[in-house]
This record gives sequence, C-alpha cells and structure tokens, in this order.
Amino acid sequence: MTGHAPGPVTGARKPVGVDTSRPSISRVYDYSLGGKDHYPADRAAFEQIQRVAPRQGDVSRMNRRWQQRAVRYMAGVGRITQFLDIGAGLPVFANQNTHEIAELESPGVEVVYIDNDPVCGAHGRVMLERNERTHYLDGDLLEKNTLLENKGVLQHIDMTRPLGLLICGLLHHVEDRLDPVGVMREYIDRAPEGSYIAITNFWDPADEDPEPHDLAVRLEHAHVEMGLGSGWYRTREQLAEYFKGLEILEPGLVQLEDWWPAGPPTRPRLPEERLMLGGVGYKRPPIRRLLSPVEDDE
Repeated sequence: MTGHAPGPVTGARKPVGVDTSRPSISRVYDYSLGGKDHYPADRAAFEQIQRVAPRQGDVSRMNRRWQQRAVRYMAGVGRITQFLDIGAGLPVFANQNTHEIAELESPGVEVVYIDNDPVCGAHGRVMLERNERTHYLDGDLLEKNTLLENKGVLQHIDMTRPLGLLICGLLHHVEDRLDPVGVMREYIDRAPEGSYIAITNFWDPADEDPEPHDLAVRLEHAHVEMGLGSGWYRTREQLAEYFKGLEILEPGLVQLEDWWPAGPPTRPRLPEERLMLGGVGYKRPPIRRLLSPVEDDE
C-alpha cells in the first residue's frame, strides 16, 4: 500500500445512494464504461482520475471483458450452474451481463446480482430480472457472516452445490482497516467445495517495476483524495492473500489481458491497463481415500 491517508469511506461500506451531489462508485464506473446513469459530481470525480490516466475508461472496459471470460470459464470448463455477482453495479451493456454470458455455456443457470447501492438494485431489477432464474438483491460485501448466509441469497443459491463467486473491481474500494483479506477468508471458508472465486483489484507494482509504481501512487491519490474517497492500489503479495485457501488457476494472478485473452492484442497495452491484476481461485474438495476392508486374521 502507498502512504496516503485514507479518504472518506464512500465505497463498499457506505453507498452514496440517491444523493447526486456526491460521486458514487457505481455511477462513476457507469460513466467510465460509457453508460448514461451519472451526474455532474460523478463525471467530475472521474475527470480527476483522467488527469492522471487519460485512458482509465479502457481499464473499466478491460475489467468487464475479463469478468466475462472468467464467467465463461466457470460455466463451461467448471460446470458451474449458479453465480453470485457481488458489487454488480449498474447494468450497462445488453447481452454482456453475467447471466447472459453464463447462459451461453450453461442454459438454465441461476444468477444473483447484489449491490449495496439501492439505486443499482432498482435499475438492476428492472433491466436484468427477465426470467425466474435471474435476481438483483440489495446487500453488502461486508455484511456480518457474509452474503453466503444472507436469507435473500439463500432463497436462490444452493449452498450444497458449487457456485461461481464474482468480486471484480470491488475489494480495492475496501480500505485496510476493514480487513479485505479477512473478508475474503470468511467467504472462502463458507463457499461450498468445488466453488470458483474470481477477483480483480487495482495493482501497485511496487519494486517489481518503478515506472508503473509511480503511476499507481498518483492514481491512488486521485481516487482516494481527489474524488471517490476509495480506490487503493495493492501489491502482488497483498492481492495473493485474497486467494489463501484456494488453488489459483493458470495462468495465475496476472494482468487482466494475460488471463486467457480472446485473441492477439490489437494495440500496445496502455500504462493504465497494466495496473490491475485478476485471478480465479478454486476451492478443491479434499481427497477422500477409499479404505479397503480389513481382512480378519485367520
């Protein structure tokens, strides 16, 4: 972590909601993706970030593409038939949301979207709940005992079967004092065996590469102190702690465009795009040995 003092918590713990005078994480993200549900405060906050990283909108789109690839992997190769998308935000693109991607691989898949911003829930229920297997609920990543014990979630998610858990672009809005590693440990402990957990987070290369490290420091300052009040860039070692207790699938915890890309790159990777890592962890069931019957002594 860099040494900046934390700004006001306006992220996962305390949503802005319908207050249009303050920037909202979900609305700023919507703006960065080219959506339409944002206000002057949201645009001003993102423009502060763009002064440091003019192509930060490409990072949001890259994160979205990564999540879609992860969902296709889990629903296809992993044979996952139920997903919980935490911090789902505002729906932006038609035919590119979690349930639509998962259904390409697993028809009849059950998908629960969840966000702590009531505005996201209102929009999500109108735009995404198009069948009896797709649901948008109000809830918080930091809820006591995790969302895996939330009564609303349990109406749709069967905790006796593996699930796909998506926590993409969210944990970097949870400050250190709220213990994001501990939060993930609780989710991993409660997740059924055979589940997959997909995570992306802003990355500070630190000693790995001094030049992008400098950009990460300036971007964290722009996020935390100049607008949103959250958006912390963490080191590879810190991000790896999120996956403790899981088997990280190949190619590991990597820059997003290095994780099973859809094809060859069409342009050089932007500096901003290098500052986000993602990975998918698998909660492997324990090996259960078959005991041979003990032969009676003759």
